[in-house]
Amino acid sequence: MSARTDSFHSPRLPTLLTLPLGLIPRRLNSAVLAQILNRVFKPELAEGELDFLDHKVMRISVEDARLDYRLTLRQGRLEAARRGAPDDLSIEGNTFEFLLLATRREDPDTLFFNRRLRLGGDTELGLYAKNLLDSIELEGRVGPLLDVMNRATELLSRFGA
Repeated sequence: MSARTDSFHSPRLPTLLTLPLGLIPRRLNSAVLAQILNRVFKPELAEGELDFLDHKVMRISVEDARLDYRLTLRQGRLEAARRGAPDDLSIEGNTFEFLLLATRREDPDTLFFNRRLRLGGDTELGLYAKNLLDSIELEGRVGPLLDVMNRATELLSRFGA
């Protein structure tokens, strides 16, 4: 990959594209993501593999997109965390790094070790989350979305070239 992807030169979404994203209420963003993840992780939720998040708040911050998701697990389902609840775990980075993670173009350990994705709070929770993502084959679950994410990753890599 020819794009420079260190923490200071990571390809970023153009500001003009991100302005409308910042207008969407955070709780609504989180609720939508929770619904999607409940479908994607349905087998793992049924098996209790996400129970490490039970009543814990995980914040995912996509900095260049101005998106901030706060999720928790209640009664075996992911949902938007309640306002004011403290974060137990945070994962922060730019769109490009999250796309690299989702499309498996980059190893999660490399992204975290090089601080392209930053982990905060309870690192044990972060390790559980990372290991869960490593163990799941998403290709069959997200179908055409994986193609969209791969194309977006390639497009963003051109911004950083």
